[in-house]
Amino acid sequence: MTPIDLYGICPFVTSQKVLTGKWSMYIMYLLQDGPIRFNALKRKMPEEMTHTTLSRQLKSLEQEGLVVRTAYTQVPPKVEYELSDIGRQFEPVLKALGNWGEAYIEYLKKQ
Repeated sequence: MTPIDLYGICPFVTSQKVLTGKWSMYIMYLLQDGPIRFNALKRKMPEEMTHTTLSRQLKSLEQEGLVVRTAYTQVPPKVEYELSDIGRQFEPVLKALGNWGEAYIEYLKKQ
């Protein structure tokens, strides 16, 4: 029996594959406020986030079409990242996850 590839068929499997990476949803959350430069984004990430990891995660989100990278030809070089149109459609999901996360934090405090 061959395994079934549900990517592009099942919305849950597709979403999970597109949003792989430990920081993908947090990066998308930070990009909701509009374009941001790489170093400014890096400063908003937890200390454990390395330059390489952030770069890889942004490239992955860009390849999936969720993030747009804009490079400006100037000195010094300037690169900004922002959510694409399809990435912006994820904002209600981020809000719902944030609300659930807050409720879960309260639950944990009561334990």
